[in-house]
Amino acid sequence: MANFRTHISVAAAGGALIAHAGWQAGLWDFMQSLPVLALTTFGGILPDIDSDTSTSIRLIFNLLAIPAVVAAAVMLQDQLMAGVLVLVCGAIYLAVRYLASAVFARFTVHRGVWHSLLAALTCALVASAVSFRVFERPEALAWAHGLALLAGFVIHLLLDELYSVDLSGARLKRSFGTALKPVELDYPLASLAMCGVALLMLPWLPEFDVLYRMAEGTASALFGLVPQSLPI
Repeated sequence: MANFRTHISVAAAGGALIAHAGWQAGLWDFMQSLPVLALTTFGGILPDIDSDTSTSIRLIFNLLAIPAVVAAAVMLQDQLMAGVLVLVCGAIYLAVRYLASAVFARFTVHRGVWHSLLAALTCALVASAVSFRVFERPEALAWAHGLALLAGFVIHLLLDELYSVDLSGARLKRSFGTALKPVELDYPLASLAMCGVALLMLPWLPEFDVLYRMAEGTASALFGLVPQSLPI
């Protein structure tokens, strides 16, 4: 399978291409293109969160711990003394970085449900919902954030499948077909839980009409039919 450096490099290159193309098409401005790049890159390492010893799982939970601490500091700064607030934020960081990652590692299997198109879609919906409801981004931009994460996730799965083909020996490795699959049938409960999370996101998502208009505007821009830009 592809290593961490390959995954993050290819996803970053794909993210740069997507961010630049959207900027040129008028879907977002230059500063708004930076989160698109970051989310595509993040999506490129996200599937390996189920690998207990991978670089990805350490990096991902480090990245998750930082916004958790910031959110706690903002919410609790008027309720706690400075010293107590520092202790609470430190405890939150340790809980997310070490406790949450340990629990996650205990209940996940590498190349399981996280290596599937269902997981890619679910993570994309969560990203769009968080962007829209928590960070209050405009609807089109919130969808763009979810699609960027989806693109990076799928890039990861495609790379894993490509590295499962031994071109020199003209054969398929045993790992072929374990990454780019619609759902993980070997772990039905985990797949059902993932479906449940995706369904729970539906009321929190931006309007789907905005997503349709984005697709229409992007197609027009790409094929030069009608120059359009979407307000974000």
